[in-house]
Amino acid sequence: MTSVGVVTPFWLDRPPAEALDIAVAADEAGFGTLWIGEMATFDAFALATAAGLRTSNISLKIGPLAVGVRSPVALALGLSTVVATTGRRAGLALGASSPRIVTEWHGRDWEPVRRMRETVRDTRAILDGNRVAGFRLRQPVPGTPISVAAFGPAMTRVAAAVADEVVLNLVSADHVANAKKQFMALASVPPPLAVWIPAALDPGPATLHQLRAQLSVYLSPPGYGEMFTALGHGTLVEQARAGRPRAELAQAIPADLIEAVAAIGSAQDIADRVDEYFDAGAEHVGLVPATAEDPAGHGLLTTLSPLLTKGRR
Repeated sequence: MTSVGVVTPFWLDRPPAEALDIAVAADEAGFGTLWIGEMATFDAFALATAAGLRTSNISLKIGPLAVGVRSPVALALGLSTVVATTGRRAGLALGASSPRIVTEWHGRDWEPVRRMRETVRDTRAILDGNRVAGFRLRQPVPGTPISVAAFGPAMTRVAAAVADEVVLNLVSADHVANAKKQFMALASVPPPLAVWIPAALDPGPATLHQLRAQLSVYLSPPGYGEMFTALGHGTLVEQARAGRPRAELAQAIPADLIEAVAAIGSAQDIADRVDEYFDAGAEHVGLVPATAEDPAGHGLLTTLSPLLTKGRR
């Protein structure tokens, strides 16, 4: 059975507290899962607690969080706190993040592959109630699913071995199909794939600008740049890696690049686009609501709910 959830975005042109309004809108619209990541606004566990207290039914997935930033004890404590204080189901997602965030922001060593293996192993054991390195959680949450964000080949191999789910962000349907083949080759029982894609209902100029600004951030990083090059936009990738200002890059992003990694248009267009990702091998699609012209994504989520909140297969 496939499912559709909602991702709390961190648009730089929107008030940070809009994340809570999106949580409420997603819950009221009947979506089953809310993903809560972390950038430069809120601590993810604190935001998840606030979202859980403001909503009624939606389950929470916290992350992907940078694996090199928190210890397994800190991750388990955070997840346990959210569950205990909200009474809500919650999962945990981990990702490599970037050297800048891990080494510069947090002063930690950049060893994503080794740290991912060890952190998933130890965090899972602690959440299950086992003693690790002398620590035992007072309020364990056994069976907590742990998702892993995987893009490059090394993390893909790790995710195939240890993840309960794999998360892919801002990718094309073709990329999902290729990833599915890789995981089927790496594991006898491959982990299910979850995909995050921006979504906008009948976007106007402000929304398209918001989406372009987001895409400009992902043109140069390894993996993303190669994917965009394969989609026919290698010149933009080269310019991004050469240091062209992000504002100029955003203006140069064509509509077909947005359409390749997002779901935009009418409600039926978006529903059909979601089905393309399911056909490519995704089991879950997380919609990242564009909110420049649709505060809290309320119009998008309310309109799409009848089409997407039930299993699509």
